[in-house]
Amino acid sequence: MKKNLFVIIMAIVSLISCSNKTEESPKAEPVDSTAIVLQNIASRKSVRHFTQEPVTQEQLQTLARAAMAAPTACNKQPWAVIAINDRTMLDSLCAGLPYAKMLAEAQAAMIVCGDLSKALEGDGAQFWIQDCSAATENLLLAAEAMRLGAVWTAVYPDPERMAIVNKVLNLPENIIPLNVIPIGHPTGEDQPKDKWIDENYHLNKW
Repeated sequence: MKKNLFVIIMAIVSLISCSNKTEESPKAEPVDSTAIVLQNIASRKSVRHFTQEPVTQEQLQTLARAAMAAPTACNKQPWAVIAINDRTMLDSLCAGLPYAKMLAEAQAAMIVCGDLSKALEGDGAQFWIQDCSAATENLLLAAEAMRLGAVWTAVYPDPERMAIVNKVLNLPENIIPLNVIPIGHPTGEDQPKDKWIDENYHLNKW
């Protein structure tokens, strides 16, 4: 009787022990977000070769959201982001812009514009350029994180390029196109460059 009771008790203890081990799942390794962010920055490159895989409207909106999360002087947010996936418009921009010929392969484009109606006045009037440049870099980094390819092609302040973009997009007078960014799925031909140069870094003094 005592022997049977001992066996039963030991069986119960064993079951409890096994149950506790099952419930104690191994702790997941902490995510090193710093390494992920720095790797994404180092991996960003100018992509000029694209596949024919389409870029979705959801992806374009995600890129725009990333752009609009950029820092901005006095929180003026003097920007407008235009997404283009219409083939005719892409081809028209490609034909007119000398440094955006990769639009012939790209499945989409983003144009970051300055909205002068929202810009600072007086001495700060040109801060929209810095704000929209910060927004553009956000967009480029987001594209890299999303495994999309992108390349910044300049429009402002070249009058001829600005006129071409204005005509194709029918922009109002207060909207100034800073750039045209071809967007697509990269073929893998374009690779990042290590741009670190020791002589360009200074600590405390020149």
